[in-house]
Order: sequence, then C-alpha cells, then structure tokens
Amino acid sequence: MASNPAGEPAHASRYAWYVLAILFLVYVLNFVDRQIISILAEDIKRDLHLKDGDLGFLYGTAFGVFYSLFGIPLGRLADNWNRVRLMTAGLALWSTMTAVSGFSQSGGMLAGARVGVGVGEATASPSAYSLISDWFPRRLRATALAIYSAGLYVGGGLSLGIGGLIVKRWNDSYPQGGPLGLHGWQAAFLIVGIPGLLLALWISTLREPIRGASEGLAPPLPHPAPFRDFFAELLTILPPLTLIGAARCGTRALIANIVALALVIGSVVLLHAFGEPWLQWSAVGVGVYAVFSWASALKRRDPPAFALIVGTPAFLCTVVAYGLNAFMAYAVSFWAAPYAIRVMHMAPQSAGAMIGSAGALAGFIGVTCGGIVADRLRRRHPAGRLLVVIFGATAPIPAVAITFTTLDPLVFVVSFFAASVMASGALGAAAATTQDLVLPRMRGTATATFFIGTTLLGLAMGPYLAGDISTRSGSLSLGILSLLAAAPITIVAGIAAWRLVPAAEASREARARAAGETI
Repeated sequence: MASNPAGEPAHASRYAWYVLAILFLVYVLNFVDRQIISILAEDIKRDLHLKDGDLGFLYGTAFGVFYSLFGIPLGRLADNWNRVRLMTAGLALWSTMTAVSGFSQSGGMLAGARVGVGVGEATASPSAYSLISDWFPRRLRATALAIYSAGLYVGGGLSLGIGGLIVKRWNDSYPQGGPLGLHGWQAAFLIVGIPGLLLALWISTLREPIRGASEGLAPPLPHPAPFRDFFAELLTILPPLTLIGAARCGTRALIANIVALALVIGSVVLLHAFGEPWLQWSAVGVGVYAVFSWASALKRRDPPAFALIVGTPAFLCTVVAYGLNAFMAYAVSFWAAPYAIRVMHMAPQSAGAMIGSAGALAGFIGVTCGGIVADRLRRRHPAGRLLVVIFGATAPIPAVAITFTTLDPLVFVVSFFAASVMASGALGAAAATTQDLVLPRMRGTATATFFIGTTLLGLAMGPYLAGDISTRSGSLSLGILSLLAAAPITIVAGIAAWRLVPAAEASREARARAAGETI
C-alpha cells in the first residue's frame, strides 16, 4: 500500500501539532485524576477499612465499567456533534468529580465519585482520536496517536509523585486532619481536580477540523439531531433503559435482550455462589449486558458501522489483543506503589517519586517509539503495526516477574521501567489499526469500542483480580504474577489480527457499501 495515497495531504500543519500538544495535556490530566488513587491506596485502605479487592474495584471496576458503558453513546456523539465542545464538557465533569472524591467518607461514596470520573473521561479519547485522525494524514496517524497516548504514562507518573508529595506535606502540617477535617489523601484528590477546570477553558478555543479531509474524502453531511441520536443510543446501552430500547425494535429483539440479561444474571449468581463478591461481578455483568444490547441495536440502526466494527473479526481481534495487554499493564501500574510501600517499606513520597518518574519516562519512550516503529512497519506490510502489539504482550513478562518478587528498590525500579517501556509501545499501534479499519464518520464509535477492550477486559478485571488473589492468598506478588496466565490468549488474538487486518482494510469501502453506506 502506498505511503501517501492520492488525495491525502503529505504533511500535518503546524496547527495540527498545536492541537496535538493540547490534547496531550488533556490526557496527562486524565491519568493524573485516574491514577492518583494508586499512591493513596494504603491510606484509603486504612481510613475507609477496605481490602485489596476493594481497592482494585475502586481503581478499576467502578471507573472502568461506566467509562466503557458511556464511552459508546459519547463516541456516537463525537461522530455526530462538535468534538471540541464535547471534550470541554467532559473535562469539566471529571475534574469536578475528582475533587468531590476528596470528601468521601466511605468506600461507597468514593465508588460513586469514581463512576462520575469514568463518565466524564469517556468523552476524551473518542473525541481526541477522531480529532487527531482528521488533523493528521494516515501516514503519521500512529505517531500522532502514540504521542497523545504518551499522556497516559506521563499523567500516571505525575500522579504518583504529586500525590505522594501532597499527602506528606498535608499530613505533616495537619496530623489530626486539616481544614474541613480532610486528611492527606482527601486533599490530594481535591488539589489535582481543580486544574482541569482551567484546562477546559483552553480546550474550548480549538478549531473543529473537517471530517475526512486528512484522507481526501468529501465531508459527511452534518447530523440533523446529534443529541436525539445520543439519547437514543443511551436506550441501547444504559440498563434498564435497554429493555425500552429493545422493545422499540420489536418482540424478537426484546426476547433476545431478556435472554441475554438472564444469562448475565445467572452468571453473576453462579460466581457469587463460588464466593465472589456481588458488587464486582454485578458491575462487570452490567457492562457485558450493556455492550450486547448496544451491539444488537447498532446492527439494526447503523448496519455499515456494525459491519466495520463489531462485524469485522480483524477489529475484534485487535481489541482483544490490546485489551489483554492492558489487563496486565493496568494491574502493574496500580499495584506497583502499594507493593513498594507495603513489601519494601518505602515512604509514600519516595515511592511516588521513584515509581512515578520511572513510569512517566518509560511510558513516554515506549508509546512514542512504539508508534514510530508501528508506522514504519505498516509501510512494509498492511498489518505491520500488529507486530508491536504482539511484542508488547510478550516482552515485558520477565521484567514483571522480577518487579513483583524483588526486595531491592533499585532492581524494582529498573525492572518496572523495562516492563513499562516494552508494554506501552502497543497502544498507538493498536489504536491506529482500529482507526484504519473504519470510515471517518465512525471513528468516535470505533474508539469507544476499542476502549471497551481496555476497560472491561483490562481495567475492570486486571487490578481487581490481582487484589482479590492478594486478599485470598496474603501475597500481593502472587496476585500480580497470576495474571500472566492470560499472555497466551493475548498472543493468539494478536496473530489472528495480523492475518485478518490486510484483507479487512482493503475491503473497507466495499463492505460499507454492501451494508448500505453511501460513499
């Protein structure tokens, strides 16, 4: 495939790079607000009387399920409405909910605030991926998406250093609790949430690009009623509104939806009978059922989008391959700080600075270099980017094993750094692959679907399972290392995507037309 197809611009404009820089800052703040709970985990566990499994639920499931659930209708809104305005509103919401987290007096209150953070952050990547794909030509897309995605690691790293510093200084100044009775971990949530409101004002000044211009395509007609479509989408994915949405599609659709709901409820009851907690698996069950309801409705309402996303095995295999990569990566990034504090007896401030700086640098290097390598490999083979995804699933395994078995802080940080560099390279490659498999008007929806893999498979499962096994076994090391059992499935999915992507991309327009798309 030619590296610069006819009709595509050869280079990105200066303004495109300016937009990318601001979106990078948004993603940094996104992960500061999301990840700061890691360095605060031990204090939260003590003050709110929680277990490791509860911490994994707060970090992963409470956030991740609703992040993925609302990501789909918000992804559709990003496809149909002004993406800059959507991101502005979302940033203001999640920043507010992060600040609200600081007033939590129980695990339930904190879980509710984390749900709000998840809903707000669900606007970010669908909007950003779509904006970047319209500002940058296809030949630079993985590089641009990788640079944006590097904000994940920079933000995650900064959150640990900032959080540890705030906790130490606050607790030193107010050992019995400060203004409003807040402890250090509560003050940390409040302090990191406020800057997002200022950044939201900056985001609101960005220009909205013309959809499809980066590929030389004619722009689609403006959607006549984007919010009506958004609320219709909620009926397909937000339980129990899903039953209303299914009923509107006829008796057969309602029966299929009820059967799926019954299967999910039965699975949750069975898991509880084996000793699993209701809250965790009910939340996961809601996510699974919601995704089924949405996919069924998408097939009826937008057959071309369904055909290129849910109906494309290459797309699904890419999502699974990276989702299981994230399964391990999210667990490692969350539990690294508690491991250093609990097992190696490091002070939170020292652990935050050491792990945060190592994770930020490693993630930035890994995801940026991974995106550049992925783009070069794609010029040699249409599925070349998948090699980076497969590498990210296999190469970090020895380093992860060393990280969570050593008692030496130097060995810990070196192995953690190595694992983070190797694992992080897969993100830009996987994201760009999914973007190339769909039409421009579908990119927000495709991004939301992609993040289902990184949330329901990765974020909602990895940190919780590691914490649950840690609680049951009394070993945080065993909790993390047990997740390596998923690596073979990740590799199989990556290889399947490698084999399927070339034909899927080459037939993209033809399959869309066959499903009813007017191109």
